[in-house]
Amino acid sequence: MERSQPLSGNIAQQTAFIALGSNLGVDDQDSVQTVVSAMAVLGNVLGETLVKSPIYRTPCFPAGRGPDFANAVVACQTNLSAADMLAGLHRIEADFGRTRAARWDARSLDLDLLALGAQVQPNRTEFEHWHDLSLEAQQARVPADLILPHPRLQDRAFVLVPFAQVAPEWHHPVLGVTVAQMLAALPVDEIAAVERISLENEGSS
Repeated sequence: MERSQPLSGNIAQQTAFIALGSNLGVDDQDSVQTVVSAMAVLGNVLGETLVKSPIYRTPCFPAGRGPDFANAVVACQTNLSAADMLAGLHRIEADFGRTRAARWDARSLDLDLLALGAQVQPNRTEFEHWHDLSLEAQQARVPADLILPHPRLQDRAFVLVPFAQVAPEWHHPVLGVTVAQMLAALPVDEIAAVERISLENEGSS
């Protein structure tokens, strides 16, 4: 498969947090191998990769939409704007065979920009609107603009478990709590369903 080229930067460096997920894999790679490959590409395209979480196996969400996911979170130091980062993430997804046939459908690779420094985009009012939507509304509606921080990250164990391995003290600029605090607020059974995957070469790089 083709691989995206680095993007040129245009702002002061900030730390970006990106969630990765796959439950289909691509080419001859399974979902775990796809996430490992995508982690390497992220650093090449978006900026220096600072920290990578372990990879976790999590139940598909919503339930019944497909196989279990492989999930992870990475932190990258970048001087890209949020819009340029989003464009870069979409390019990488396309390189890994991502299609968007249906919202929250099974996918070869899903890359979500969780946060970029302490930015709130496009503004606090829009963030709070999308943060407060019901699950049913989330499934039916897609925001026209990028929302930062990701408005659902505090609800998702499959995001917060790996995020807590990367930056447990990252402070949500609107909610006023850390990643560790958001994770601790989730139901125990949701956290337990996110199971770490042991890789043969883990810790070798």
